[in-house]
Amino acid sequence: MRDPVEPAEPPRPTGSTVAPGPAGLFRNPITLLGAALAVVSLGNILFLLLAEIFAVRAKPYFGVFAYMVFPAVLVLGLLIIPVGLLVERRRRRRLAPAETPAFPRIDLNVPSHRQAFGLFIGFTAFFLVLSSVGSYQAYQFSDSVTFCGQVCHGVMKPEFVAYQASPHARVPCVECHVGPGATWFVRSKLSGSYQVYAVSLNRYPRPIPSPIKSLRPAQETCEQCHWPEKFWGDRFKVITHFGSDEKNTPRQIRMLIRTGGGSPTTGLTTGIHWHMNIMNEVWYIATDRQRQEIPWVRVRDMQGRVAEYVAKDAKLTPAEIARAEKRRMDCMDCHNRPSHVFLPPDQAVDQALLAGRIDRTIPFIKRQAVEVLAKPYPSAEAAHEGIATALDAFYFTRYRAVYDRRRPAIGAAIAEVQRLYETNVFPEMKVDWRTHPNNIGHFYYSGCFRCHDGQHVSREGKVIRKECEICHTILGQEEGGRPMVDARGRPFRHPVEIGDLSEATCSGCHTGGPGP
Repeated sequence: MRDPVEPAEPPRPTGSTVAPGPAGLFRNPITLLGAALAVVSLGNILFLLLAEIFAVRAKPYFGVFAYMVFPAVLVLGLLIIPVGLLVERRRRRRLAPAETPAFPRIDLNVPSHRQAFGLFIGFTAFFLVLSSVGSYQAYQFSDSVTFCGQVCHGVMKPEFVAYQASPHARVPCVECHVGPGATWFVRSKLSGSYQVYAVSLNRYPRPIPSPIKSLRPAQETCEQCHWPEKFWGDRFKVITHFGSDEKNTPRQIRMLIRTGGGSPTTGLTTGIHWHMNIMNEVWYIATDRQRQEIPWVRVRDMQGRVAEYVAKDAKLTPAEIARAEKRRMDCMDCHNRPSHVFLPPDQAVDQALLAGRIDRTIPFIKRQAVEVLAKPYPSAEAAHEGIATALDAFYFTRYRAVYDRRRPAIGAAIAEVQRLYETNVFPEMKVDWRTHPNNIGHFYYSGCFRCHDGQHVSREGKVIRKECEICHTILGQEEGGRPMVDARGRPFRHPVEIGDLSEATCSGCHTGGPGP
């Protein structure tokens, strides 16, 4: 008998590049590109995470790429992989419909299918865990001070530098600019999307305007930490100025500031914090974007009595007043620069002299420092060089003996003045102490005198008063160690005779630059 003849294998199709089995679907350029993107992105993410853990100093762009850029590329790569599989399957169906089923066959009895399914489940679990951790880290990073202040370093440099020297330097930016809750978080991220677009295309304004209208109400941010009902009483304060004379004569004012406070429980509302809307309501109309011109004020007291005050020189008609936007006063109307203060040269030099960072025995150092700080410079580098050149030349030509004998002290003073400039003036962003008025007080800016100017009068003839004693009590004044006012309650005495103080405002003369 002849051995049975084994059936011959069916001939393989020729002229076709179709690979047998579903595994061949991965061998297409689109899927391979997606896999490469995913692998490279995952490797970069892990590398940056390790680099951030072991870095001595945090780098702001580590977080941008580790939590935002590369995760987005990773997700893009993973999405490209199934797109490539679908395109390849359709191509094979078109070339050989009989050999490529319409839908994938999954049979867990087949070992290769079980392995592929297990690999898919394992990778999915790993990706979900990685996505959860990455999403949380991205959320945390986007709310960090590093992200707000250093990623867009050129744009936000003025605000970030001022913030680092502020009383709120340890409070994250989002605590004030976003606050708790999902609604304002979403609003801030939508606003941030446009800001990224503006920065990327260099379409942002210089200077960056204060976000006055878009700020969250102070009751939902500031009052999370500051208790508005706490009664504070009076606050003792010593203010020290230095003259522009040769001896930089110190002038000191000691006063009690009537901070006050209020509580609906005790019914006690006094002092400056009478304005906090606890027992009273204050509404006003501002005619400019920075809310410095206030022609109309309405006050409702605890008894429900209402008084409307209109500035004598106001040009608003009753119809315009009725249509105008009215804002209810809150913390931000006075504390409008709580974390981003750009000190005027006069104040910055006073603080440096008082702290001993500038030797006040150097002749005319107050006057000269203020003058060089107030000069316009095209760039920070030009200012750095100009300040050093001007101060060095002044003492070299005018006080040569002092220059030769006190050269280290003069060098230290120059370095400090350069630092003051770098902290408070940013010519590239067109920011200095005049850009954003600070409404606390009334020395360099209108501040309190926006309303308390003696010009706002009600129909009944009541006036929003201007007297200094409303808010503070002078305890004493000294000039060069000699008393000027030493009796409690005496009115303020100006060091230079300027006539009737009731008709003047401090900011009318004191601009923050060289003295009048």
